[in-house]
Amino acid sequence: METTLSPPKGKKGRTGAALFLSPAVLILLVWSLIPLALTLWYSFQNYNLVDPTLSGFAGLDNYRYLLTDPDFVWALLNTVLLVLGVLVISVGGGVLLAVLYDQDFLGRGIARILVISPFFVMPTVSALVWKNLMLHPIYGVYSAMMRAVGLTPIDWLQHYPMQTVMMIVAWEWLPFAVLILLTAVQSLDHEQKEAARMDGAGPVARFRYIILPHLSRAITVVIMIETIYLLTIFAEIWVTTSGGPGVASTNLAFLIYARALLQFDVGGASAGGVIAIVIANVIAAFLVRAVARNLEA
Repeated sequence: METTLSPPKGKKGRTGAALFLSPAVLILLVWSLIPLALTLWYSFQNYNLVDPTLSGFAGLDNYRYLLTDPDFVWALLNTVLLVLGVLVISVGGGVLLAVLYDQDFLGRGIARILVISPFFVMPTVSALVWKNLMLHPIYGVYSAMMRAVGLTPIDWLQHYPMQTVMMIVAWEWLPFAVLILLTAVQSLDHEQKEAARMDGAGPVARFRYIILPHLSRAITVVIMIETIYLLTIFAEIWVTTSGGPGVASTNLAFLIYARALLQFDVGGASAGGVIAIVIANVIAAFLVRAVARNLEA
């Protein structure tokens, strides 16, 4: 006689399920809520690591000082500039490379591996390679190329710090966009493209009216994922420019680090962390809704 196990029903079954799930839920709450609660608490405190006499409740002073600090405005603008610049380069280049690598040509497999490989390089290593091997004004590869054609080498990190950081980060994230968008291009029905070609549609028309609309959902997903990560870019700035010259390449994440570990102002850094959390959550909520509407369409 065969017996089958059926899931528990009623109040007793729900209690058992909750009992088994409670350790995981408790760990997640401790993992996320305690750091958030401590950050929020310190943001209302006078807490300086090198001045023990400075203590007590600060109220909104940390937030008031941060929001009126010109460095905060520069850091916020640099964060927006960095995110938008990397998105334009990675998504635009990703679409073009995805369409290119969908074609048949000699060495396509090797080319795909090479274009995706930078994504697996650690951010610190990428920054060091670009700073010391490629962009160094004396013995960098680009400097040697410029001298070979009679041009004067440029100290990229000194004269164009934000643009250089943007280029490095875009080099890291372009493979991710290519990987997602290439998968989306390959899912397009080839008979549809062939029918458009036979009807007289040229490459530009096929790209505009067939390929690009098909990629809209994948592009939205790439923008959402990259934006969430790009808001927290730190290693590339710390290794290459240290936020300088001045605050020319300081973003919000590096400003919080500088306040906490360079200026030892834990209260002000915590206030910056709370503001960063609010900004990130607002942007994430907007992007998630945009992705949901795109998927429903």
